[in-house]
Amino acid sequence: MQIEIQIDEAQKEPKLIIRTDRMTEEIAALMKRLSGEIPRGIAGFRDGTAVLLDQAELIRVYAAGGKVYAVTDRGEYLVRLRLYELEERLDKRAFVRISNSEIIHLKRVRSFDLSFAGTICVCLDNGTAAYVSRRYVARIKQTLGI
Repeated sequence: MQIEIQIDEAQKEPKLIIRTDRMTEEIAALMKRLSGEIPRGIAGFRDGTAVLLDQAELIRVYAAGGKVYAVTDRGEYLVRLRLYELEERLDKRAFVRISNSEIIHLKRVRSFDLSFAGTICVCLDNGTAAYVSRRYVARIKQTLGI
């Protein structure tokens, strides 16, 4: 992507123009980010208290028992959003869905174990192991460039 900034003293308000041959996911995400539609934080609840969780501190987000939880170094928090809503809000360059019930933060991955037949074991930096379901293996391999 090319970026060009022009200083024009006659221009009273910043104006952003995107020229492209087609609409891509990257451009749509950029438009959402610039328009302020994507909040950086996510509300997490624990012990009757709401805490604003920054995306950078998330390790994984998973669904269990009809509820969605966000795991950070500070602990586990209940999130009042569905997993697909979180997937839309989270930075697509840093987070990837590994199953119908889990999203992981790629920057918090210690290693990927490819020795399991048909699946991938993901070791996270907090010591947790998660498994990529067969349905998502191709997507993970494409993300990793394998």
